[in-house]
Amino acid sequence: MTGSQDMRCKACDGSGLLMDDEEWRYTCSICNGDGFVSKYEAAENDIVDTDITNRTLE
Repeated sequence: MTGSQDMRCKACDGSGLLMDDEEWRYTCSICNGDGFVSKYEAAENDIVDTDITNRTLE
């Protein structure tokens, strides 16, 4: 595999979609809907701190 298909996206488990608590599906923001991330993209997407309701903290 090459390019953006180096590693399966852990956020969406390779499906390219995420689901919220009301079961709405939307494009994965980590892999941009590809289902895979390259080792270079993985380095760009550092883990972000979140609070208990998954809001990002700055």
